[in-house]
Amino acid sequence: MTSQEAAWELLAEFPVVDGHNDLPWALREQVRYDLDARDIAADQSAHLHTDIPRLRAGGVGAQYWSVYVRTDAPDPVAATLEQIDCVRQLLTRHPEDLRPALTAADMEAARGEGRIASLMGAEGGHSIANSLGTLRGLYGLGVRYLTLTHNDNVDWADSATDEPKAGGLTAFGREVVREMNRLGMLVDLSHVAATTMRDALDASSAPVIFSHSSSRAVCDHPRNIPDDVLERLPANGGIAMVTFVPKFVLQAAVDWTAAADENMRAHGFHHLDTTAEAMKVHRAFEERHPRPVATVSTVADHLDHMREAAGIDHLGIGGDYDGTAFTPDGLADVSGYPNLLAELLDRGWSKADLAKLTWKNAVRVLDAAEDVARGLQATRSPSNATIESLDAPAG
Repeated sequence: MTSQEAAWELLAEFPVVDGHNDLPWALREQVRYDLDARDIAADQSAHLHTDIPRLRAGGVGAQYWSVYVRTDAPDPVAATLEQIDCVRQLLTRHPEDLRPALTAADMEAARGEGRIASLMGAEGGHSIANSLGTLRGLYGLGVRYLTLTHNDNVDWADSATDEPKAGGLTAFGREVVREMNRLGMLVDLSHVAATTMRDALDASSAPVIFSHSSSRAVCDHPRNIPDDVLERLPANGGIAMVTFVPKFVLQAAVDWTAAADENMRAHGFHHLDTTAEAMKVHRAFEERHPRPVATVSTVADHLDHMREAAGIDHLGIGGDYDGTAFTPDGLADVSGYPNLLAELLDRGWSKADLAKLTWKNAVRVLDAAEDVARGLQATRSPSNATIESLDAPAG
């Protein structure tokens, strides 16, 4: 049996739980939620990294759909609600393939039915507008993780890619974490500063996740996870879900991306803009300066190191598809996951190891968060604290 065949045999039993996919944002940007124009029941490879045929080809059994909105959105709460509505429309349109999931039990039920469990994660604390009531509202609508920041700080937490302001989490930020624990909403530490990671681990009584982050020791990018944080995951019970974005996994791509981002700004575009006009600028830059190419092996190097630092029970996968302009060779879209598993098998990872990486760890973490929430709800009422009451300057 080849490594590819062995990978597929494993995925048939323990499919991939992917921690982060930006399809809803791509649908917003490309067609303003016209789901007939981007019908994911058919091949959309000309426009997207994601569609149902390629999810099936990649062995995906559960997907956290990101309901991301930009930090400069004039009304981020309303925009987040539109993203949630997009996911709900997708589930309504494709019931034979996509199953709504709110719990670990729902994920297992979907696996038993051969459908793709569909969960949601809100990417960035700006989506709650400094309101614990809004946080609870998002949970009530099905959001099962909140990434504490995106690329910019929020009033109560520092981002990895902004100038430090809070020094990690403020008092209100710690209250956000505690309320997420009480709800059963996973605390996602991708995008946050290392100080915020450490503060959140101190504050959280439930396992945390990194929905799409890799190893800082392997690639020195602030979006990645330092070893001291990875080493705390066994005590916390959480997981780090490796991402595939070249500028986070390959050091040469980090340097190239810094130059490409500056070029985008010089042409009047946001560096995350994926519109046709923006991509034309990207391609022209790339013609002048060929970008370094990450590979399946590059991603596997991160997993090897993260396994040494955190242990096999604390790893997962979060590709960030449709949230990045570039992908590694062999991991071009959501059909590529078997290539990564084949590489890991060739490196000596066992099938038991891979079952934890693809499915078991992610399901366990959500189940553990639900268990913590049941205990907290028996002893703690919903918090009505405000940022003004907790973070007001002394005097």
